[in-house]
Formats: sequence, structure tokens, C-alpha cells
Amino acid sequence: MTVGIVGLGLIGGSFAKAYSAAGHNVLAANRTRSVLDFAVLSGDVRAELTPDRLKECDLIIVCLYPDATVGYLNENGPFIGKKPVVIDACGTKRAVMKGCLEAAEKYGFTFAGGHPMAGTQYSGYKYSKANMFSGAPMVIVPPDFNDIELISRIKEMLLPAGFGRITVTTAEKHDAMIAFTSQLAHVVSNAYVKSPSVMEHKGISAGSYKDMTRVAWLNPGMWAELFLENADNLTSELTSLINELVKYRDAIGCGDKEALIKLLEDGKRMKEEADGR
Repeated sequence: MTVGIVGLGLIGGSFAKAYSAAGHNVLAANRTRSVLDFAVLSGDVRAELTPDRLKECDLIIVCLYPDATVGYLNENGPFIGKKPVVIDACGTKRAVMKGCLEAAEKYGFTFAGGHPMAGTQYSGYKYSKANMFSGAPMVIVPPDFNDIELISRIKEMLLPAGFGRITVTTAEKHDAMIAFTSQLAHVVSNAYVKSPSVMEHKGISAGSYKDMTRVAWLNPGMWAELFLENADNLTSELTSLINELVKYRDAIGCGDKEALIKLLEDGKRMKEEADGR
């Protein structure tokens, strides 16, 4: 299989390494030439993915920011042809799906939305790894839920990446859920470290602090774009969280032990119901 990777950041680099390690032919395009040259030199990428080589690919994975993804497919759509299946790797789906499907219809290529649910707090090719997606969830947003053949084809093409579970959903449901499972956590973590106490935590912090602050170290430009593209869902989740935090603050501030125990019991019970003990 020939796989084209557009963008050799953390996610694109990991896709390139995973497919290369599995013995597939990997072509890649990247804005920074030195990164592409290094990927070729290291053997993770066979050659540059130029516009005239897009039609050679069986699978093309576009690993750029949302606006850049739509821009890339509009610019290079005429060169893709009917052979490749094109998916994206963006963290939001509604706006990306709309723009990419319009390009796919205009230029006659096959597109489906994608979101690999894996990563680290670091960004860039040097932090990418072949086993990044091993056991991780992958979300697919097909243009037509009745196109079982395309969905099966995409699942088969993604096998070398090592995903543990592939979920098929709509762009609307994806964005609503990702606001809670990912974006809210990044906002909270980033805000949490703004406490005046943060500069004095060393020697008096352990696992809880590390877990809570891991994703505070993020890529500001990318996450700002993702947050704003999903502003309605994320704002709703933030409002819900703020309302809950006020209850905890008031119970603690008033010394209301019974109310505080009730809040803590409710949170523990909901965690058990959602994730199991």
C-alpha cells in the first residue's frame, strides 16, 4: 500500500513511522523542508509527496490544522484522482467535513473525516513514534453511513496504525463529545496552572498534580483554532463545569459538610457508572 502523509508533526510523523514500520510505501509533504529531509533520511518516508504523486496513493492522511486541511484539499484536489481514499486527522469535524466534502465533490475524490484519539503534550516530528496509535481509539466520520464498502475499506487501511477501536459517528456527535472528553480537559488544565501557588509546588506535589497539568503544555495556535471551531459545544461544557465548581466552593466556604459529602458522593458514583470500578 502507498500512503501519503500531509504534515509531519506529532500525528503525521507517527502515521508515517507506523506505516513505514509495517512495510508500506510512505510519501510525505511538509511545510518545513528540513523535517521532510530528515524523515526521508531516517527511512520513515520513502520520498516527497508532490502533487503529481497524489494519484499514486491508496490512502492519503492530511494531518494539518483544520483551515489548512481544507485549503490543502482545495489547492491539490485536481491532482488526487479517484484511486486514493483521503481522510483528515483534525480534532473537530463539522467545519472540516463541510469544506473537505465540498472539495471532494468538486474534484471527484473520496473523502471521509478522521480523528486519531492519541497524542502527547509535546508537538513536532521529533516526538512522533510508530506505536503512538497502538490500542488507541480512532473516529471515522463517513460522508454516507450506508456506504459500508467505504467504511470497511478505511478500517482495513488503518490496520497498520494499530488502533484498538474504530468508532463511526457523525460530525455533530463527534464535536459535542470531544468538547467534553478532550477540549474541556485542555482548558481546565491550562487554567489550573495559573494559580499563584504553581511556582511553589515542587516538593509538595505528586501524581494528582502531574495528571491534572499534563495537557496544560499544549500548542496554543492549534488548540485555539480547535476551541473556536467548536465554540458552541465547548462553551456549554465550560458553563456546566463552572456551575458545578460554584457548588463545591459554596459548600466548602460555608463549612457545609453534608452538602460537600453529597457532592463528592455524586461525583464518585457518576465516575463509577461512566467508567466502571
